[in-house]
Amino acid sequence: TNSKAFTAKTSCVRRRYREFVWLRRQLQRNAGLVPVPELPGKSSLFVGSTDEFIERRRQGLQQFLEKVVQNVVLLSDSRLHLFLQSQLSLPQIESCVQGRGPQSVTEAILHYAMSSWGWVQEEDTRP
Repeated sequence: TNSKAFTAKTSCVRRRYREFVWLRRQLQRNAGLVPVPELPGKSSLFVGSTDEFIERRRQGLQQFLEKVVQNVVLLSDSRLHLFLQSQLSLPQIESCVQGRGPQSVTEAILHYAMSSWGWVQEEDTRP
């Protein structure tokens, strides 16, 4: 991203659908009257291949995130930043946001960004 709101300009995290449900719930709780975008459905009644279903859901989650980061109120939520820029579990995100973790929100993101960058460099140098 080129948004100045993000500490890391790039990040790669793996999140499950249920974690997106948690994130949306947290954003709703903290956003007051600001509407939070909908997530793609979780319907198991999808007709087609599993790969098609997964790709449609991935696209829906991508659209959800794109809408979220366009909203200044939602973009100010620390949970969103940790969700997108760290590998912390949901309980670890909560602890960090509440000041009970070993690192601040910024420290957790920078730690991940630096370790992630090191991992990318190692991957690039393999034969």
